[in-house]
Amino acid sequence: MLINLKKMLDIANQNRFAVPSFNISDYSMMNGIFEVSEEKRSPLIIAIHPDELSHIGPEAVSAIREKAHRATIPVCIHLDHGSSFEQIMTAIRYGFTSVMIDGSCLPFRENIEICQKTVEAAHAVGVSVEGELGTIGSTDSEAECGSDAIIYTNPDDAVKFVEATKVDALAVAIGTSHGIYPKGMTPELKLDLLKEIKAKASIPLVLHGGSNNDDREISEAVALGINKINISSDIKIAYYDRMREVLKNPSLREPNTIQPPCVEAMKKVAGQKIELFRAEGKASLY
Repeated sequence: MLINLKKMLDIANQNRFAVPSFNISDYSMMNGIFEVSEEKRSPLIIAIHPDELSHIGPEAVSAIREKAHRATIPVCIHLDHGSSFEQIMTAIRYGFTSVMIDGSCLPFRENIEICQKTVEAAHAVGVSVEGELGTIGSTDSEAECGSDAIIYTNPDDAVKFVEATKVDALAVAIGTSHGIYPKGMTPELKLDLLKEIKAKASIPLVLHGGSNNDDREISEAVALGINKINISSDIKIAYYDRMREVLKNPSLREPNTIQPPCVEAMKKVAGQKIELFRAEGKASLY
């Protein structure tokens, strides 16, 4: 069942769980994420960053849409970190059911303006919009874009932003970073800040940089009102670490021999995230 982000997250918000948003960058990863989500009966957001889209090609979106239509769970196809209105329009043409316009590094007024423009265009064709206020950190060159310094979301600004833009979900900055935290760096989420933001802006909230964080803090963040959590690095590391082990056998060359154990390693990590986010079994709510 293919749906947009608003329908996906409104139900998560009402029932106090978070939908996992898994970034995929190849076809076997996509199949594995669908499989584990079906097994766990979890709603699913397939997230694709513009860099990932350039890698897999726009034709892959048609295949994901077809798979989503056949799925027995709700599925949303989401553009992650769109940086321009042109990227948003391209994603809508390709068949995404949700888009993120990331104006978080812009001045507050300009962030509102690009979100307003995106919402007006996307809502006209039934596509949902995620905005971002505050900045997410970045840990290394392989991570998605981020800021050298985290700028925490101001709760009062969040209220103004949501009212002005009419976004369907808001990504907030409470202390996470994209990628894998280097040795000696331990993130600490500002859960009191999250609680204050949720009390003032009751729409679904999104946590970027969900990989490599403390499970206890993530669980508390879900309880306090996070409804979508982005996971990219954790599943890719599981997938490619296993692939490195498999490829130690130099005689292997067929993808259907090499990739299945990698998919299983990734599915194990993804399944744990689904349980942690309290999304297991929640497909029945849709």
